[in-house]
Amino acid sequence: MHGVIPNQQISDMIDAGQISAALPVIPGQIQPASLDLRLGSRAFRVRASFLAGHGKSVAERLSEFQMHEVDLTPGAVLEKGCVYLVPLMEALALPDDVSAVANAKSSTGRLDLLTRTITDGGTEFDRIAPGYTGPLYAEICPRSFSVLVRPGMRLNQIRFGRGDAMLDDAALRALHDQTPLVDGKPVIDDGLGFSVDLKLPGTTLVGYRAKPHTGVIDLDLIGHYAAADFWEEVHSTEGHIILDPGAFYILVSREAVTIPPDYAAEMAPYLAMVGEFRVHYAGFFDPGFGHAAAGGSGSRGVLEVRCHEAPFVLEHGQVVGRLIYERMTERPTQLYGAGIASNYQGQGLKLSKHFKAA
Repeated sequence: MHGVIPNQQISDMIDAGQISAALPVIPGQIQPASLDLRLGSRAFRVRASFLAGHGKSVAERLSEFQMHEVDLTPGAVLEKGCVYLVPLMEALALPDDVSAVANAKSSTGRLDLLTRTITDGGTEFDRIAPGYTGPLYAEICPRSFSVLVRPGMRLNQIRFGRGDAMLDDAALRALHDQTPLVDGKPVIDDGLGFSVDLKLPGTTLVGYRAKPHTGVIDLDLIGHYAAADFWEEVHSTEGHIILDPGAFYILVSREAVTIPPDYAAEMAPYLAMVGEFRVHYAGFFDPGFGHAAAGGSGSRGVLEVRCHEAPFVLEHGQVVGRLIYERMTERPTQLYGAGIASNYQGQGLKLSKHFKAA
């Protein structure tokens, strides 16, 4: 059956040796529709981002671009503006009918920590061909904050699937009629559109902008940092803000989103033509996100936004992205927010889990 592979089948893949690891996979890595990937014990500072390319290994290309090696074992700082390559603990031996796609975890995206997966012979970031056998690597580029990392940290995740599981617009409308995917009227056009909320009830606070010169964030410290040390508040009284070129913003969607248990979703950009900015995204929405079956009642999507080239006026209600829904091969035995650590169920405007609650 075509679809995204759920947690119980991911466990089967581990048992079958299709997913292996330098250290045994721990239960907390297995999410409803994905597997968290772990950093290995060393990182390589490289001159530039790169892909291996057809017929070449990442190790071969690394010799062209490596500057120096960093031991992560005692903890090491990955500096803002630098590019690092980190071998991951996990490796794959996929069946011929199984492909994979990787993406940054939610907390990684909210720190503007660009994290992409590359493979031997790979010609695209984060896309892993059916039948791939070999190691996995994370390319990491901290863009707003320097971060302290250690082996075993989980910055990105991987989703496995068979065939084309994507819902077309007709199927998406039918699903919304059956179980509402957003509160209000859906905007369905090559996916489910979502817009930005710049009129939050009872407050003028609509987002946060990363400060340009801050300290280091230790990714192991949860609820530790004062938001004001790293972020400037963004306020609006008229339903719009002006995005500064190069600045990184945390905003929130106007719509409360629901992912039914038999589906997963991926966030994608809407249209480049809507403005000179880009919605950066962690990407995966697990089955049960915002759904009543998992203790949710709709959850807002947090938007990671960077403006390019020219200041841009962002208006309340402007469509900035879309959700691509995919079928699961079967319902997961665990759902987002139901009995597992799910930091963002029922969320509104929210920084990453490393910051103290306001």
